[in-house]
Amino acid sequence: MIRHIAQRYKDGNLIIQILVGIVLGGILGFIAHSGNSFAVNLTDLAAILGSLFVGALKAVAPVLVFVLVSASIVLKEFGRANGMKNVIILYLIGTFLASLAAVCVSFIFPTALVLQNTSVAMSAAPSNIAVVLKDLVYKIVDNPLNAIATGNYIGILAWAIATGLALRHCSNKTKKVFKDISEAITRIVKFVIRLAPFGIFGLVSISVAQTGFAALGGYAKLLFVLVGTMLFVAFVINAIIAFIVTRKNPYPLIMTCIKESAITAFFTRSSAANIPVNMNLCKKLELNEDLYSISIPLGATINMAGAAVTIAVLSLSAVYTLGIEVGFWNALLLSIIAAIGACGASGVAGGSLMLIPLACSLFGISNDIAMQVVAIGFIIGVIQDSVETALNSSTDVLFTAIVSNNTKEV
Repeated sequence: MIRHIAQRYKDGNLIIQILVGIVLGGILGFIAHSGNSFAVNLTDLAAILGSLFVGALKAVAPVLVFVLVSASIVLKEFGRANGMKNVIILYLIGTFLASLAAVCVSFIFPTALVLQNTSVAMSAAPSNIAVVLKDLVYKIVDNPLNAIATGNYIGILAWAIATGLALRHCSNKTKKVFKDISEAITRIVKFVIRLAPFGIFGLVSISVAQTGFAALGGYAKLLFVLVGTMLFVAFVINAIIAFIVTRKNPYPLIMTCIKESAITAFFTRSSAANIPVNMNLCKKLELNEDLYSISIPLGATINMAGAAVTIAVLSLSAVYTLGIEVGFWNALLLSIIAAIGACGASGVAGGSLMLIPLACSLFGISNDIAMQVVAIGFIIGVIQDSVETALNSSTDVLFTAIVSNNTKEV
């Protein structure tokens, strides 16, 4: 009986399950907020589920960042197809510009979050860019084991990149070990994410019980900023990039990518799962097969404009909540780190959220606070992750198409 229920839960739609968790958590929290003693006690028990979920995220995130980034560098084969170099450059430029746009929008529409135990984080916040850079250097040279144990994401990223580059030309057997470890960690992350409905139920119930529906209102504003920024990237930034490369009206191609790639990706919530759709679209557009057969699978892992937006916006929401001052150089540094982190984001639903502590660590925000932000990301992820995937996947085809068409003309 229990095994049957567990299997049905495992096979169920995660989006629907998270929605159920949000609704039930909101109802329980509202009743507790009105003063019902039984509901208050039940909310305290539900809060344990939220704490366990955040704890699981905090435990797996450091290892995930190290393994995914290092394995990504070791395993990626960039190929020698004509125009491939230009596609990769567009992927990286597009991801960085998306991150920069997210930072700018966050300054225009600052969003406060409901976070717990923020007094220590506020007192530990860096005062200026010099302090940030000094801390950055010290974190980079941290012992790798200590970096993973303490959640020093800058150190983890530095060691992951160094390890990946050092093993770039290792034997195929070693590469297989990296691939197996990466897949194993991804399975663990998938398991934790499958528990998200229970954790979100606890987090929403305790938030609503303590603040009423004000917390959910804050989530709505945050979602508006995230989705609005992603749409800006899709229809403005990508259009400018396409026009600069092709000197043609980019919107017919953009709309084709939206209709035939983004919509499917919105519902699958997986860039990897959308690869066959993108391949068929590239064939329909009569693009260079030698190019898109490499660029589309590669784009599913490193072209992550949507992930960069998510990382930057949520991190700056935490910064704004804690009252930390962010200058120009701090913002530029955040844009770079968010873009780098996005390129190493996990391919599973909600994978970009696991990179938020990396960006938060730039501002001295503790792992405990950062993981609360990650949990909020899962609450709004029902829509955020779908739009993020739609942007990522459709941009893969867009950049491949403009490079392929330019190569043909030459």
